[in-house]
Amino acid sequence: MDSPTIAFIGLGYIGLPTAVVLAQSGARVIGVDINPATVESISKGRVTIVEPGLDQALTSALASGNLTVTTQVPPADTYIIAVPTPFTEQKDGDLSYIMAAASSIAAQLRGGELIILESTSPPTTTQKLAQHIISLRPDLVADGQENPGGKPVIYFAYCPERILPGKALQELISNDRVIGGQTPTATQRAQQIYARFCTGQLLATDDVTAEMVKLTENSFRDVNIAFANELSMIAAQLGVNVWELIDLANHHPRVNILQPGPGVGGHCIAVDPWFIVAADPHNSRLIRTARQVNDSKPGWVIEQVQAESAHLDRPTIAVLGLTFKANIDDLRESPALEILTELTHQIPGARLLVVEPHIDRLPAHLSQLGQVELTDCDPAIAQADLVLLLVDHDRFKQVPARALAGKAVIDTKGLWR
Repeated sequence: MDSPTIAFIGLGYIGLPTAVVLAQSGARVIGVDINPATVESISKGRVTIVEPGLDQALTSALASGNLTVTTQVPPADTYIIAVPTPFTEQKDGDLSYIMAAASSIAAQLRGGELIILESTSPPTTTQKLAQHIISLRPDLVADGQENPGGKPVIYFAYCPERILPGKALQELISNDRVIGGQTPTATQRAQQIYARFCTGQLLATDDVTAEMVKLTENSFRDVNIAFANELSMIAAQLGVNVWELIDLANHHPRVNILQPGPGVGGHCIAVDPWFIVAADPHNSRLIRTARQVNDSKPGWVIEQVQAESAHLDRPTIAVLGLTFKANIDDLRESPALEILTELTHQIPGARLLVVEPHIDRLPAHLSQLGQVELTDCDPAIAQADLVLLLVDHDRFKQVPARALAGKAVIDTKGLWR
């Protein structure tokens, strides 16, 4: 199909950039989001996330007529689902957003459509998605299933994203993509969609393997970050500079230790390993332990803050950074948020001056706390007894050494080493 109509369900950190890139490829793209404010903002060319170049790309896509946005799921040739998949208190995947999207799609199906799931998901989620849609539309059949009555066929595939926030537009085009169809025909059709804009390899497999590929990639990174975080705690106990330790060890030709930090955040690395653990608790011991190490790191940071400020009655603490990584506005699963929230409980008399150059207001649960203020970098440091750096934003690299003189400093990212 030369100019397919593609409905993109979910216009967040992954959905909006991908919908824009698809529209730039010449496809007719209808972006769908259940939040009317998000749809209104995007329709006026205002991006709802911080992503370099996205505002100009969105404006161009809208002006071309290839991209429109709505709150209602339309008829389309292809549906791509990119909605959240959080985990429950039991660390299982919460598939409610995916199933809600599936339900909204089901009513529009006529037969012949391709449904692609991009949301990071536990193994067999694509199968559950297909089963849910067919249960709502028994007049249809999933490709690969017995079809003696000649019912119209629907095709299903899983194609995970693997982009870096801050470089989304470039990596959507250049990165290799894993294309996991439930059948060879579904895989081939999905490859045709991504071939419109992707210059990387389109790697064919089945849906369950594709689901596991995404989880494996992020679990690999989580395990390696856990090693660095564990090293940082051991080094502190021994009085060793962890940054020097890692730098020296990395001079070995076959060693490449990552950098430690205050924990692990974001909707991928901090979440995805739990999906593997839930799928096979008995055999996922290393993956589980890595998650536990990384989840424990914020508590260790809080202990350092308590130790450095114990002699002060009402310390003023400059908290630099709230996002889960540098130079973005994404707060999802951020260890910095956890640390800041816990500091209000552990040091109730502290004045917490928060510096986050990529947001305009504090999250609601923090803004209600009288001891937390969002402010600029220079005045926060000037007033602080203790400076706690949690995110290595470029802005913080500009802080001169003289501004930190005479203050207690806890640099969890090694930015000022």
